[in-house]
Amino acid sequence: ATAGFYPERGHNSATVYVAGDSEPLATLWNLAWQGERLVCVVYRSADGRMQLRVESAEAVVIDERFELQPRMLARAQALRNALKRRGWEDVP
Repeated sequence: ATAGFYPERGHNSATVYVAGDSEPLATLWNLAWQGERLVCVVYRSADGRMQLRVESAEAVVIDERFELQPRMLARAQALRNALKRRGWEDVP
């Protein structure tokens, strides 16, 4: 599969997309720092499994199974808060 930067994929973020991969379900947050961007996206595969990914334009930084439960959402929020404390800013 070939990875690339595809903002036209039809979801509200510009993320790394691997051909034949899961489709984006929801973007939880977008952050920027010194010209770099990170986006946290929930993907759903054809078999219904969900994955949480933190991605830059060049790479998938975090890729883990995701269950729609409060602790998983809290984990994504805690990561966002930690990045914001280090200078990252929200991107509309």
